[in-house]
Amino acid sequence: MKVLSIDSSGLVAATALISDGILVAEYTIHNKKTHSQTLLPMISDMLKMADVKSGELDCVAVSAGPGSFTGLRIGASTAKGLAWTLGIPIVPVSSLMGLAANISERGAVVCPVMDARRNQAYYGIYRMTDELPEVIAEPDVAAIEAVVEEVNAIGEPVIYLGDGVPVFAEWIQKNTAVPVKFADEVNRYQRGASVARLGSLLYEKGEYVEAAE
Repeated sequence: MKVLSIDSSGLVAATALISDGILVAEYTIHNKKTHSQTLLPMISDMLKMADVKSGELDCVAVSAGPGSFTGLRIGASTAKGLAWTLGIPIVPVSSLMGLAANISERGAVVCPVMDARRNQAYYGIYRMTDELPEVIAEPDVAAIEAVVEEVNAIGEPVIYLGDGVPVFAEWIQKNTAVPVKFADEVNRYQRGASVARLGSLLYEKGEYVEAAE
């Protein structure tokens, strides 16, 4: 099974290709270009280098939010255009769960935070497993104070990641009552490989929609 992933929910444009559980290719751009400029050329170049024709794809996994409204629209329209043309389904993947999946440490409590401006963050809290991350706190938007308070209530060490880390790191460090780690730069932002892996798992569970939907 071949899964193409797309994530344009934040600052990063990311795409990846998984074939039968193996990461074949991953392409990430983190600069000031808009996702409308980068996504389609990235996908085209990646498939070409991987020697995979678009007609071989079984589904498209796409980051479904929360995140940048414009970025999400670009990602969704790209996914829909590809899926519609190829006659394959779309697998929506939570942007926050996709971020959490960058952390492979089994049992770890992970809190992805995306800057929602005005001192607020999109966030979720997850426990990492060998398959889909376990949801401890459903995705939501709240003031960073409320996010940290919810993390403290869990009472376990936590790993923060996402584009909210550079924005809120000082507050998080001072006010989180449990041991804190921040994901390294490589895993801090959206990764196509994580969305593709979750997309594969969700597809196998039948959690997908047709392009027309």
